[in-house]
Amino acid sequence: MTAASADKRSIFIKICGMTTPVAVDAALSCEVDAIGFVFAQSVRQVSTRQANELAASARNKAACVAVTRHPTRAQVEEILRDFRPDILQTDIEDIEKLELPKTLSVLPVVRPGPQGACVLPARMLFEGPVSGSGQTTDWDTAGELALRAQVILAGGLNPVNVGIAVRRVRPFGVDVSSGVEERPGIKSSEKIEKFVAAARLAALELNA
Repeated sequence: MTAASADKRSIFIKICGMTTPVAVDAALSCEVDAIGFVFAQSVRQVSTRQANELAASARNKAACVAVTRHPTRAQVEEILRDFRPDILQTDIEDIEKLELPKTLSVLPVVRPGPQGACVLPARMLFEGPVSGSGQTTDWDTAGELALRAQVILAGGLNPVNVGIAVRRVRPFGVDVSSGVEERPGIKSSEKIEKFVAAARLAALELNA
């Protein structure tokens, strides 16, 4: 069986930092599980208006994730009101401070450090110190966490190393941004396709 014919649900895949319709179309053609729109300061940052325009074709096809880091309550309220994300992603320490709606799906971001010893959420995104930097995170810690919770591995992944990461960490899912770009902030459709194929092939091999 080829990667293209593998069970799409064998591994959760999120493509983050959407800034162009071409990137959204590429992700949707690969039938990824989620696409991310960055509202934190970044070369990939978009407004709620831009995010809505980009997400229009993805609604009900892939989860639309609002990606933040240490947002104010006012910023979150604006995102929820004007963008209506399926999931809000933010660092785990932000969640209690923000008093988020109980009905909102949240993806907590956990980074290497002391917080890894805290009570774990059922599902988390394990990221490097700086999101979107292309720096690989601590795969050993990620692998330990993956034995206890659903870990979506992020940080420094690309089409070349994602298969290695999946086989080593055995995560619930993978997340990529800079690793599938042709230049900062602009995604490559070819790299998205290669990343998705490599992740699914590795997951298929583990599940064989």
